[in-house]
Amino acid sequence: MRKSKQMITSYAEGLELFRTHMRKFWFGVLVIVLIATPWAALGMGGDYLLYVLNLAGIAVIVALGLNLLTGSAGLVSLGQAAFLAIGAYTAGLLSTRLGLPFWLVIPLAAGLTALVGALVGLPALRMKGVYLALATLAAQFIVEHLIVSWESLTGGPNGLAVARPALGAFPLDTHVRFYYLIAGFAVLLSFGVANIMRSRIGRALVAIRDSDLAAQAMGVNLAKYKTLAFAISAGYAGVAGALYAFCLGYIGPDHFTIFLSVEYIVTIIVGGLGTILGSILGGIFVTLLPEGLRLLEGALKEAFPRMLFPDVKNITLGAVLILVILFEPQGLAGRWRKIKRYWTNWPF
Repeated sequence: MRKSKQMITSYAEGLELFRTHMRKFWFGVLVIVLIATPWAALGMGGDYLLYVLNLAGIAVIVALGLNLLTGSAGLVSLGQAAFLAIGAYTAGLLSTRLGLPFWLVIPLAAGLTALVGALVGLPALRMKGVYLALATLAAQFIVEHLIVSWESLTGGPNGLAVARPALGAFPLDTHVRFYYLIAGFAVLLSFGVANIMRSRIGRALVAIRDSDLAAQAMGVNLAKYKTLAFAISAGYAGVAGALYAFCLGYIGPDHFTIFLSVEYIVTIIVGGLGTILGSILGGIFVTLLPEGLRLLEGALKEAFPRMLFPDVKNITLGAVLILVILFEPQGLAGRWRKIKRYWTNWPF
């Protein structure tokens, strides 16, 4: 009985979101910023800027799941875009062809994607490192092939039109409404990862990352927790994929290529491996950076119309990744911790 009470108390402590009044204060500031952001974006760049912010929120959700898998458990996946595609096509088919309501489509898409993620994660029981990365890469290619060849279900190269969702009688037909929906999911799923990392599951994943042999010697069930890590990561990608399909209103095979999977790996490395803040900063940075580069490229082409410019986006992302690995291995989250530590001890 006493042991049961201790377990319940430990679980309740793991679910505690705000341990200090300062954290409550900063969470209030975050809520105010999130509420005010879409109206500021409309004033600065119109609907397009708000659309880009929605894509950034979706990237944050994917990065949260991938960081739990790679940053916390040490399992590399190059198939995250495939999980995103499964979630997106599941949501599109369930809502458009079966007419299921939005509130039911999201959990079904997440559940199916998590199940596929658990199956894809089975090779993780015997593989690790580059071999595991190649196994997930094979899953990525299989999903891409199915999207193109299974035309009766996915629409093939022509893609799939997705009906606009609605919450009861409230249609989600503007970027502002989608923003609040995506921001809400991002906040809730961030809390989910935070509580997972405080629980027995999170401690087991970190132990597996540091040394799977030592973790197994301490009684950690490697098969259980590795499969669970893949399932949770894929489930997050499934939620993001469903939101992505509804946000775009159209999905096709070009939206879920291997380059997107690589971009998500860049996102968590630039943001910071194994941290929630790194997932958030990385998702925002890697989404907004190409848009800034696109504007810069357009300005250069107008100024120098006869010059040929290379692919600025991929070159810059590659350069940023190299610079982060060389000078800031802990990513943007690590840099933020250093800045915070500096000002905490200032002026000493």
